[in-house]
Amino acid sequence: MNHSTTPAPSQHELQETIASQLEQPAALERLYRTNPSLFGRAFDAVFPDIQSHPAAQTWHERLHFKQEGLSLGAPNELPFVLVLAALAGGIAKIPDITGVSPDYFFPRNIGFIVLPFLMAYFLRKQQTPAARLLLPTLAVVLPVIYINFLPGNDRNDTFVLACIHLPLFLWTLLGYAFTGAGWKDPARRTAYLRFNGDLLIMGVLLGLAGLLFTGLTMGLFSLVGIRIEEFYARYIAVWGLAALPLVATFLVHNNPQLVNRISPLIARIFTPLVFVTLLLFLGAVLFTGKNLYNDRDFLLLFNGILLAVMALVMFGVTEATKNSGGTINLFFLTGLSFVALVINGLALSAIVFRLAEYGLTPNRVAVLGGNLLLFINLLLVSRQLLQLLRGKATVENVEKVLVLLLPVYAAWTALVTFALPLLFQFR
Repeated sequence: MNHSTTPAPSQHELQETIASQLEQPAALERLYRTNPSLFGRAFDAVFPDIQSHPAAQTWHERLHFKQEGLSLGAPNELPFVLVLAALAGGIAKIPDITGVSPDYFFPRNIGFIVLPFLMAYFLRKQQTPAARLLLPTLAVVLPVIYINFLPGNDRNDTFVLACIHLPLFLWTLLGYAFTGAGWKDPARRTAYLRFNGDLLIMGVLLGLAGLLFTGLTMGLFSLVGIRIEEFYARYIAVWGLAALPLVATFLVHNNPQLVNRISPLIARIFTPLVFVTLLLFLGAVLFTGKNLYNDRDFLLLFNGILLAVMALVMFGVTEATKNSGGTINLFFLTGLSFVALVINGLALSAIVFRLAEYGLTPNRVAVLGGNLLLFINLLLVSRQLLQLLRGKATVENVEKVLVLLLPVYAAWTALVTFALPLLFQFR
């Protein structure tokens, strides 16, 4: 079924709409649910002109209300999450239950331990009709069958690439479940990236709390001479690790106030630090005369650094569009994007050189395609950030180019996972 979405209005247009529709609460509610962050910025901008209106005062309190306590979401939502967590832990225990080798099971199925259950959570939250559940179900079941019957081991490049890219493909499917019928809307795609940043923060916090609890538990039992390390690892830690992303998602989705102040702080602190570090790194590459074109291990590490930088750039851009940090923060973010663009260009040139010098291999094709997509995406983002810095673009423009290629990333991960092994005859 084809779901069409209308283009999101600009902030100025939204300001005018808000001012003219204060007497129409249903219309304002629809505008808010379409893009809460953009609505909030537009409302704050127009509020001084409409603050005497009772509806404007009500919306001001709603948008700036500081929630107290912890929300457990809709009725029966927490039990549903706990059931999903139990199922995820059960998937992780399959090697123990069936006797299948962990070395065989986990490389193939690591992505299926959590991501399908996160999809189920959001499909339920979106109240997805039963008729539309067939496609996401097949999108999970068929890859399970495929990857577990795919010939090869850790000595086969195509097999390793398929195992690496399959979780990325499932991550794009999770984005479809998160956005629901509005998957074509850039605002919904941007919200998905924000969710990933918030989920990472909440996951780290819960993980640290889990480590503290683990140390305390083992320490207490050791005082009475009981060694529970093996039991704890096999029957508690496994389920805890499987449940962590699901519980973090539940908390973030129902209590956004828990992390929405931490994310902008992280972006403000690390963007200038990484910007300076990358400048020093480029200088060191030039000073040492490191040959990127013949050192394969260094090139792989170089690409790993690039991917980490791209993740930080995306996270920084998302938070910058969510919380405008002023000219200085925008300057550092723009500078970081251009430095990362230079690094990406160097990596691409090295990959092309290795292709021309040594020929096609599955690894080189996969790395070239991924880096080329990152380069195009980063180029578009850098251009919009520069325009924003010069006052010739809006944060909405940055959001749109940031998420523009997400469907292309999904197609690429699917190609590497399902087509590359066939093209290179499983070698």
